[in-house]
Amino acid sequence: MKIRNVMIPAAACMALCAIAAPVKRNVVDEVAWIVGDEPIFRSEIEDQYAQMRSEGTSVAGDPYCVIPERIAVEKLYLHQAKIDTVEAPEGQVQGSVDKRLAFFINNFGSREKVEEYFRKPYAQLREQLLEVMRNNYIIEQVQHNLTKDVKATPNDVRKYFSTLPEDSIPYVPMQVEAQIISINPVIPAQEIEDVKARLRDYADRVNRGESEFSTLAIMNSEDDGSAMQGGELGYQSRSSWVPEFANVAFNLNDPKKVSRIVETEYGYHIIQLIDKRGDQVNVRHILLTPKVNEKDLREATVRLDSLRKEIVAGKFPFEDAARYVSQDKDTKNNRGVMVNPQTGSPRFEMQELPPEVARRVEMMKPGDVSEAFIMKDTKRNKDIVAIVKLTSRVPGHKANLSDDYNMLKEMYEAKRKEEILKEWVERKIKDTYVKIADGWQNCEFEYEGWIK
Repeated sequence: MKIRNVMIPAAACMALCAIAAPVKRNVVDEVAWIVGDEPIFRSEIEDQYAQMRSEGTSVAGDPYCVIPERIAVEKLYLHQAKIDTVEAPEGQVQGSVDKRLAFFINNFGSREKVEEYFRKPYAQLREQLLEVMRNNYIIEQVQHNLTKDVKATPNDVRKYFSTLPEDSIPYVPMQVEAQIISINPVIPAQEIEDVKARLRDYADRVNRGESEFSTLAIMNSEDDGSAMQGGELGYQSRSSWVPEFANVAFNLNDPKKVSRIVETEYGYHIIQLIDKRGDQVNVRHILLTPKVNEKDLREATVRLDSLRKEIVAGKFPFEDAARYVSQDKDTKNNRGVMVNPQTGSPRFEMQELPPEVARRVEMMKPGDVSEAFIMKDTKRNKDIVAIVKLTSRVPGHKANLSDDYNMLKEMYEAKRKEEILKEWVERKIKDTYVKIADGWQNCEFEYEGWIK
């Protein structure tokens, strides 16, 4: 099931990384910096530096200058958040922490091994993560509030591009635009009934007290993201899940009972309630997906190859076929146009395309329509059959305004936001009590005004 990812600002990432490995504290815990009334301890800095070394990461400059400055900037943002009464939605924070802990358990194998690795009780680790994720959200929100009015005009982008030194103009690798039509092979009724029978058996065993739902999920669920956590999805809001799943999950009231079988685009589920908290719910689920056999895949391939011949013969355009035939709900109402999930643009670099699509597109000319092929729908974990049309191919080149306006617009806006945040931090430094202990002052800081 889909769980949203959370972007981590640099300062909050430093704090998160400090939790991500055990570090021996063998230094005297002294105060290195004071920002406002908040101390920064030498042990915090040593922990983060040790973690960076263990991961083989580095910073541009002296870590004993860069790390405390990042922590100090984080404290400035958090202080502003108190002034602006910016708070993190507790349910979202809890969900992010549950996801992070599930990731740890999945990688280490058990909760006990996680505790052993971090050398602290699971509850303590969870509390630390809650603070980090909470601060992470708050800092992002303060930064957003400071930069939300940045919107580039065409004139802004032209001026920005004209000032770029020749060696700073980015090189844009070859990009393509493509359209897709995909269909789901027919699944035999018996295969669907077999899946439902297995789920009914699991539900009966749980309801009779013969088996634990979590154990059955670990052993049988086909949702790789939650199976190793006993099917647990963490606290989520209704909008986090597809409607069919959310409607059942949010109507559960008895943690000892299992839901009816729920059909979604991902397959068939049974669900068990763990807890409700405000407008969020935490459930376990077991997902089974009916399998497509070779015969059905061949038949779907033949169908799409026949459709392709009619498109190539000019009987109707690809766009109309996408609207009326395609079963890919992400593209069928968009003329079949594939959209890059990383950029929101229809342009893809080759490595950003699904591998099966990239292999076809690589040898095609604009306007060509591929023969039908089988590809993996990774989002729904099933095989589908597709044809693609190469709409355009833009050779690798140095960025220019006509071909790469949107990219240059994003570059300008990112630069402007960075300038606004830098100016804000330096103003905040001037208005904030800062004391840096002897031995920590001989630095080239990113921001001006720390030494007063």
